[in-house]
Amino acid sequence: MNIAVITGASAGMGRQFVLQLAEKEAFDEIWVIARRADRLEALRKECRVPIRVLALDLSDPNSYAVYRAQLAQILPGVRVLVNCAGYGKFGSCEEIPAGEQLGMIDLNCRALTAVTMETLPYMTSGAKIVMVDSLSAFQPVPYMAVYGATKAYVLSYSRALNAELATRGIRVMAVAPGWVKTDFFDRAEKDRKHPVVSYMNVMWEPEDVVKTALRDLYHSRKDVSIHGFPVKAQVFGVKLLPHRWIMNIWLKQQKLNKKQT
Repeated sequence: MNIAVITGASAGMGRQFVLQLAEKEAFDEIWVIARRADRLEALRKECRVPIRVLALDLSDPNSYAVYRAQLAQILPGVRVLVNCAGYGKFGSCEEIPAGEQLGMIDLNCRALTAVTMETLPYMTSGAKIVMVDSLSAFQPVPYMAVYGATKAYVLSYSRALNAELATRGIRVMAVAPGWVKTDFFDRAEKDRKHPVVSYMNVMWEPEDVVKTALRDLYHSRKDVSIHGFPVKAQVFGVKLLPHRWIMNIWLKQQKLNKKQT
């Protein structure tokens, strides 16, 4: 049985990966992982490939054992793994609860790594791994400090893994979008009187970002996929300018040189 596995599949880019991957390869099943079972079940009506729902909270380490058991029972060939689960919180390091900051690390880094390592034994030559990353990976981001740091981990891990797994014929690619129209912001700015992020140069549609990602995955040798010229230009600029300058520009854009409440 050849399958794709997609975490964070209930909405946004994860949902788009489910729908668009179904048109790319002849999968026997697509395994979808997220907390919200009702949204995962709804994918059955939208996707032409049979869906296997795994309603798991990947921030809970016990979920890894459930996923491991499913793999061991079915013994599938995983052709594509998409690690899309993750979240961010905006605010100063002093105001974001410690549990939320550690939760970002657990989901964005620990769970991504755990799912990857559990899946690798079921992957053979020609298989692909997609790590959904962020433009934040390329620079330190004040008031998104932990989130940005977790995405820097994802970028470094993805590129290194791509080099390691080349001997097995397995491709690893990070996807590093800018601002995307998803419910990410609902959690990122929840319970704030005033939003941290007030300036967004471009807001991209999730289906367009995923379309670019899959084109790069199937038709290039890139280890990072970046959608849109403005995002590519910013990545190029970050490589040239000191990070201190980049952080000051960000703070001025977001009007974060004054205390936020």
